[in-house]
Amino acid sequence: MKSFFAGCALVVLAAATPALADVKAGVDAWMAGDFPKAVAEWRGPAAAGEPDAQFNLGQAYKLGRGVPADQAVAMDWYRKAAAAGHEQAQATLGLQLFQSGQRDEAMIWLKKAADQGEARAQYVVGTAYFNGDSLPKDWARAYALMTRAKAAGIGAATTSLTQMDQLVPEQQRQAGLALAREMERTEQLRASDTPGPNAPLTMRNARTPQPVGQVAVPASSPPPAPAPAEMAQAQPIQPWKAPSTAPAAATPAPAAARPAAPKPAPKPAATISASAGGGWKIQLGAFSSSDAARNAWTSLSARAGLKALSPTYIPVGNLTRLQAGPLGSRAAANEACAAVKSTAGTACFPVAP
Repeated sequence: MKSFFAGCALVVLAAATPALADVKAGVDAWMAGDFPKAVAEWRGPAAAGEPDAQFNLGQAYKLGRGVPADQAVAMDWYRKAAAAGHEQAQATLGLQLFQSGQRDEAMIWLKKAADQGEARAQYVVGTAYFNGDSLPKDWARAYALMTRAKAAGIGAATTSLTQMDQLVPEQQRQAGLALAREMERTEQLRASDTPGPNAPLTMRNARTPQPVGQVAVPASSPPPAPAPAEMAQAQPIQPWKAPSTAPAAATPAPAAARPAAPKPAPKPAATISASAGGGWKIQLGAFSSSDAARNAWTSLSARAGLKALSPTYIPVGNLTRLQAGPLGSRAAANEACAAVKSTAGTACFPVAP
C-alpha cells in the first residue's frame, strides 16, 4: 500500500483582522520551529471560532508539538473546525472515527468532506458505496467518487477503478463518469469563488504534503477497493504539493509559505430579471446530490446575477438537476445563460415551458 498525503490549513493575509493576524503569526512561528508560540497564537482565534486555527490546534495536539500529545483534545478541535465546514478537519475527523470503529458518525463527516472535493474522503466514501458497508451499495456513485480520488492523485484509486471496471456494468460506469464530471464542475465553482471586497484573505487552506498510515476498509463481496490512507503525522503548514509515487521517509521540513498570485477581478454580472408570468427556465447542470445542487446555486446566483430567479431542484435517478426561473421568453433565457457563461464559465441552456 502506498502512502498518501493529507492537506492542512494555511492562512496568508492581505489586510488581516487581529484574529487572522494571530493565525498567520502562528503559521510563521510553526515554520520557524517555535511550536509553543504557534499554539499560543492560535488559541485566541480558535476560541473565537476561526476554523483554520482550530484545525491547526488539533494538529498540534495530535503531534504533541508545543503541547503534550492528547488525541481527545485533538479530536475536540477537529470537531469544532469540521462543524464550521473545514474540509480537511471533516476528513481527518471522519478517518479517525472510522479507524476507531465509529463508522456511522465517521461517514457523516467523510461524506461532507467528499462533497467538498477532499480526495481522501472521496476514496473512503467511494469504497463504502462500492461495498455497501456503512452506506447503501451504489456502484455508479462509488465509481464517480473513485474517479475523482484518482484525479486528485490517490494512487490506490487507480487499482480500485481497475477492479470496478471488471465488476460494474457499463451503464453504471457511464453514469458514474457523468456524475464525476458534475462533481468536478462543482469543485471548480467552489474553488473559483472570489472573496468579497471586505474579505482579508488572499489565499485560504493552502495544503501541505503529509506522510500517512492506513485504515482498514471492511471486506465484502464483490472484492473491496484497497484500504484508504489516514494521517499518522501532520503539520498545519506549507504549500500543497501533489502526492508522490513513493512513501515519504520522514516528515519533510517545513517550506516557506508563498502567497498565491492575486486573482483577477471578477467580471461584473449582468442583472437578470424574473418574469412572474413567464414559463421559461435555464438549466445549470445535474449534480450528485441536492446539497451539491444547492451549493452550486449559492455560488452561481451571486456571481452570475441570478438572485432575482428562483431555483428548482429536480431529482432524476441518482442526480439532481438545477434549474432557475421564471423567465419571460427564450431570448431572456439565452441572455441569462450568456451571463452565466461569461461570469462563471459554466454550461447553461434554456428550458422551454
